[in-house]
Amino acid sequence: MKKTKNEWISLFRTEAERVLLFALKQTNRNQKAKVINDAIKRLSSNFIKKIKQTAEIEGWKNQTLLNEILLITYASYIVMLEYRNKVWPYEYMAFARRIGELWEPFCKLAFQYPIKKLKLIEPPDFDEVQAEIKKKTLDYISELNISDSERRILIYYYRFPWGLVDSGGIKLGLDLHFEQDGIHYNCDFKSGFSSNEKGNTNRLLLVGSIYQSLGQNEKTLLFVRQEEEQNNHYLQTLKDSPYWSCYCANACYSKIAEFTGFNLRTWIDYNIDWKNDISDEFKKHLVDNSLIGYLTW
Repeated sequence: MKKTKNEWISLFRTEAERVLLFALKQTNRNQKAKVINDAIKRLSSNFIKKIKQTAEIEGWKNQTLLNEILLITYASYIVMLEYRNKVWPYEYMAFARRIGELWEPFCKLAFQYPIKKLKLIEPPDFDEVQAEIKKKTLDYISELNISDSERRILIYYYRFPWGLVDSGGIKLGLDLHFEQDGIHYNCDFKSGFSSNEKGNTNRLLLVGSIYQSLGQNEKTLLFVRQEEEQNNHYLQTLKDSPYWSCYCANACYSKIAEFTGFNLRTWIDYNIDWKNDISDEFKKHLVDNSLIGYLTW
């Protein structure tokens, strides 16, 4: 079942060619792209399922299994990008965003098939967290040596901000949650921080503060694909806060290796060669439209 990178790419291109005519018959460009993407994702899922079965039968270690799954995933990305471009040519915003979108699930594979011991976990439910905080606080207020009137006023002012929070529908789920050595790590992945990140930054500060309130065994981490930009106010705000530990570019890969035992940076340097792995047709489109520079991880 093991194959080279080029063999996997060839298999995905064969499937993409098979569905290309059907995709071109769609009247909506979003639907055209969906036909291509869905077909490649299904094939990738099937390949990974078969490779996992082979790994179990032959007793592979996770290092070998993860290597094959990363190759399959990268090959699927190559062909997904190539054939999406055939039915809906990329412009710079869509292409830059897409390269960033593919990075997160790629990095998460190292946590799904780790070399070191860790366990993926579910994020806490905000309603349960809220109920526990309210109970502890109201129990504390009830024991204060104050009058009933003062206690009612204090409870009123305590409950007031919760009404504002409830209206916002806070979700504590981030991109990745895992447990290692008794610590719960709650991770968010970002391709980069642009000039319109105010809302997302405020959300992360709120979520980070809630996790911190849960105790010392809750840690929040931010993994950023791009190099740290000078004078990026939103990223700097998160770095300066007491709630988030932020890792950019190679520091991000180093931290992933520390947790998982797998050096994703080394694997990328050895196996990923975007500019030479993509088709000549796709490369020409990227060069002609000044998009080739976005092919960096």
